Amino acid sequence: MSTLPLLPAGLVGSYAQPHWLIDHNRLGERLPPRVRAAELWRVAPEHLQEAWQDATLTALADQLRAGVDFVTDGEIRRESYSNRFATSLSGVDLGNPGEAVDRTGKTVPVPRVNGPIVRMHSMETDYVGLLKKHTNKPVKVTLPGPFTMTQQAQNDYYPDQETLAEAYAIAVNEEVRALFDAGADIVQLDEPYVQARPDAARAYAIPAIDRALSGASGTTVLHVCFGYGKHVHDKPTGYAFLSELNSCSADEISLECAQPRLDLSLLEQLPAKRIYVGVLDLRDTTVESADLVADRIRQALKVVPVERLVVAPDCGMKYLQRDVAFGKLCSMVAGRDIVKRELGLK
Repeated sequence: MSTLPLLPAGLVGSYAQPHWLIDHNRLGERLPPRVRAAELWRVAPEHLQEAWQDATLTALADQLRAGVDFVTDGEIRRESYSNRFATSLSGVDLGNPGEAVDRTGKTVPVPRVNGPIVRMHSMETDYVGLLKKHTNKPVKVTLPGPFTMTQQAQNDYYPDQETLAEAYAIAVNEEVRALFDAGADIVQLDEPYVQARPDAARAYAIPAIDRALSGASGTTVLHVCFGYGKHVHDKPTGYAFLSELNSCSADEISLECAQPRLDLSLLEQLPAKRIYVGVLDLRDTTVESADLVADRIRQALKVVPVERLVVAPDCGMKYLQRDVAFGKLCSMVAGRDIVKRELGLK
């Protein structure tokens, strides 16, 4: 992220999807779908491509108006952060889903792996060009990580979970390389399940993550959280799998900090990484003041030097109303600007 200023600010990944595009009531009734959920879209299938593009440009416009330093597509085309990519791979029986226990303890439908996991085509590279037509700011794209996809699947083919994670990692790596070739500046892997399943993560998450990011030609990020604030209320003040991430090949680690009131001294466990510090509580639907955001940044700066700090929401903003999401984004940038002025940064 050398092209970015000190103390950059931007989205973790998703932004609020418009009500005319997706049924927010149905979306919020359940945990993020692991299999396809076409019933969530309000737009007829034949018009979805155009609708997704229009909504993505709207999300981009909100980010630019708020004044962020890097942009995403808002994950507008996704029903969840992971299912779009996970269900695009061969070796998955879409007509006969499996079951797995979610991180909240609920049994949910998941992809059933019944053959070799192979990436058939790119799912995200087309929107890199779309965004670059409308902004000169660095473009960030997110993908589900191989460890998390392994936890969100029923394995009926590979001899063990570690082998499945390696297969997912190879598929993710092909998409990562394609994204950088298409002009992406930053690629992020979402790996919330390393926190939810720390014992399994210690066994094989880091090799899978490193395989997924091998040969990356741009900045790489790994995002870890406790689950969407919409669905998870009580969150611990510390991560079960954190210091281990300092050895992974990702350049940066993105952490949820605001809602769980994270003990920020834990950030000392990542001395080799640039750190996204979450400063927006996404369960709280009131808009934080710029002063509150600024104070959260000041607290983080007591532990992490400004050269290694990125300002971000806790997680994706997909469950928020658009006016709330935009208000929070504006407060995030305004609070960041307060701190930059205090530090004498441009």
